[in-house]
Amino acid sequence: MEMLKSGASKVVGTRQVLRALKAGRLSRAYVGNDADTYIYQQVVRAAEEAGVPCVRVATMKELGMLCGVAVPAAAAGVLR
Repeated sequence: MEMLKSGASKVVGTRQVLRALKAGRLSRAYVGNDADTYIYQQVVRAAEEAGVPCVRVATMKELGMLCGVAVPAAAAGVLR
């Protein structure tokens, strides 16, 4: 999670994470444990298919704060 806090380039939001995973641009994905089940499974499956580690974060609110946004985030990722 330190990678999210640092100045690393990142994407925030389910759509952006899924696009970046399909394009092979992520080195690590993050997903909130309290995200909608469908969204959670979508991100985890896409990360597995891309061979990218997927880290669970306790809440979407915490994930949003780690990314530096004022709203909860279901998913985020660190770009390569």
